[in-house]
Amino acid sequence: MSQSQMRVSNEDRERTAQQLQHAFAEGRLTQLELEDRLEIALTARTYGDLLGLIDDLPVDQPQDDVVELESKNGHIKRAGDWAVPRRLRAASKYGSVELDLSEAVITHPVVDIELDLAYGSAKIILPDGAVANVDAFRSDWGHVHTSDVPGRPRAGAVHVVISGRTKYGSLAVRYPRKRWLAR
Repeated sequence: MSQSQMRVSNEDRERTAQQLQHAFAEGRLTQLELEDRLEIALTARTYGDLLGLIDDLPVDQPQDDVVELESKNGHIKRAGDWAVPRRLRAASKYGSVELDLSEAVITHPVVDIELDLAYGSAKIILPDGAVANVDAFRSDWGHVHTSDVPGRPRAGAVHVVISGRTKYGSLAVRYPRKRWLAR
């Protein structure tokens, strides 16, 4: 039996669906193409069925890759339309970190963020409805503030797990601020 005839698991179907959604977010597929391909992906029985859906799309990096952002004294900032990796490490000795996930493309149900800050602080802005667990983050002389952000996983919500430490800085996790003049 060839590999294309082997049966797929639910995890294989879900991984393919995520690749298709990512391609749509990048503008590589139209809404109609996405819907057609998702229907086939979620009912696929063999690897051959799945491979035919993604063979014309660029190959993504493995989801377990870690993206590392480092700065000695500078400010690390990501905002707007950017692709959030599955695992992100940000390290800065004297600078701060600001990660705005509110408009980012997040294709993973769980995002792990590891912070290594000596004197700096971090601010993480979540998309509406996301949750964040900060239990594995330690601040020696600063504080950790999560405002009204729930910490437990919720079905269908992005779950951000924040770990690491800061000696003198703090961590703030919040949702985007509401704009009063926006219509």
